[in-house]
Amino acid sequence: MSSLKESLQADMKAAMKGGDKDRLGVIRLIMAAIKQREVDERISLDDAQVVALLDKMVKQRRESIAQYQAGGREDLAAIESAEIAVIQTYLPEALTETEIDALIQAALAATGATGVGGMGKVMAALKPQMQGRADMTVVSARVKSLLGA
Repeated sequence: MSSLKESLQADMKAAMKGGDKDRLGVIRLIMAAIKQREVDERISLDDAQVVALLDKMVKQRRESIAQYQAGGREDLAAIESAEIAVIQTYLPEALTETEIDALIQAALAATGATGVGGMGKVMAALKPQMQGRADMTVVSARVKSLLGA
């Protein structure tokens, strides 16, 4: 079992013993998503795959928050925000703006991309380095603006 999954298991037990129902619920959601993917694909997820799954969960919640706020449901948006806070504790430390810019510049130089046609190559180079550490939609928008789109 990967160290991230072991950490989640230990935190789930601690949340049960401590009576932290909100945290326990989010950890159970994470564990269920991991288990579902492992069963569907008949694999055992490693840490990188778990981070990708967590990143996807955060992205889904951000989209939900936008929808709830547009609908005037701040109560539901607050619940989603709380879930994001718990999920982010299992993600690697976020990159700073400077680090993101440096990685983008390095990827642009490495791929030799000069126009929008090279966007896929640049994003493919950036994704492994930034997965779970930066909002990839923001990174994508930055790359697009640098490539002149």
